[in-house]
Amino acid sequence: MVLQYFRMSKGSVPEAKASAAAPVVAFHGNGRVAWSSRDTATLTQVGFLRNPVAFRCVKVIAEAAAAVPVVVQDADRRFDAHPLLDLLAAPNAGQSGAALMETFYGHLLLTGDGYLEAAGETASGGPRELYVLRSDRMKTVPGADGWPVAYEYVVGAQKHVFDMRQDRVPVLHVKSFHPQDDHYGLSPLQAAASAIDVHNSASTWSKALLDNAARPSGAIVYKGADGQGSLASDQYSRLVEELETYHQGARNAGRPMLLEGGLDWKPMGFSPSDMEFHRTKEAAARDVALAFGVPPMLLGLPGDNTYANYAEAHRAFYRLTVLPLVAKTLAAISGWLPAYYGTSFAIKVDEDNVPALAEEREALWRRITKATFLSDAEKRQLLGLPGSQES
Repeated sequence: MVLQYFRMSKGSVPEAKASAAAPVVAFHGNGRVAWSSRDTATLTQVGFLRNPVAFRCVKVIAEAAAAVPVVVQDADRRFDAHPLLDLLAAPNAGQSGAALMETFYGHLLLTGDGYLEAAGETASGGPRELYVLRSDRMKTVPGADGWPVAYEYVVGAQKHVFDMRQDRVPVLHVKSFHPQDDHYGLSPLQAAASAIDVHNSASTWSKALLDNAARPSGAIVYKGADGQGSLASDQYSRLVEELETYHQGARNAGRPMLLEGGLDWKPMGFSPSDMEFHRTKEAAARDVALAFGVPPMLLGLPGDNTYANYAEAHRAFYRLTVLPLVAKTLAAISGWLPAYYGTSFAIKVDEDNVPALAEEREALWRRITKATFLSDAEKRQLLGLPGSQES
């Protein structure tokens, strides 16, 4: 055995071992685009907490939707007073009605899902309090037929299960349309994720440029007296240290550079691609606004202002973004809470008291009032009012 090993080591090359995957991983081409993760936590962190455009889009939609006035009515009358109106005005001890709905719409925009919990019971049978549950903590538990039978709300190591197999379901789930998911909605942040990454990267590039005194980089060329073009290691280290200490950062902007013999500064101008960075950032910002349905004019973004004036953009924002979101939510609440009160009613937007729609509603009232061929009941129906004038 020893003799055989000795002969192999002296007269032949031992068998080489190689991984079958080595040819696959041995080569590395140009770097690929680095996109952020698409999970809910990362999208919220990168898109909402770090991006001013997406942050403003979510805020302006949620605040506008929460401020939309609502009414409670049935087929015959509109209620001036109703337990549900009191509940929506003061849903719990820690929030007002506007704050509750702003939180709800914020979660719906950030994650594609919004959850409301009904807690307690009043003398009229309705819920005593309403709470918004965080979407990132909620998990759907589907039954054998695929429909949710329960929701799990997980906070750390604690878990609470909401049973949905009862007449008065404790949780309302409102979700955005998602073509590839049966249980969870699609967030505008996911559609705008690529544009958010581009916008954030452009901001990072601008910050790096400012840290470098808002000047393009350059090169220090060394050529010694003997014609050699290399520095000793200690000279190179000292030069790098002096550049980082005295010539980088905003506080060193404009400081003259003193070069020793043999050193020559060669400035480098901006390339055309560098000059296009601000336009790329503006285009990404408009894409983010487009995904959320906010006219760029309302955000102060330059370019693509297709509306004639601010009032027209504001009206389109309500018609195309805010009111559909509110109407969808109110329809879901109208199918959820009446079971608690044991009666039938609906919650609707009071369009006559929405300031952005005042001009449209005035024109509509004027046209319907002049329509003498319509009965009073038909006119009320066209205006979205109940059939009777009693309240």
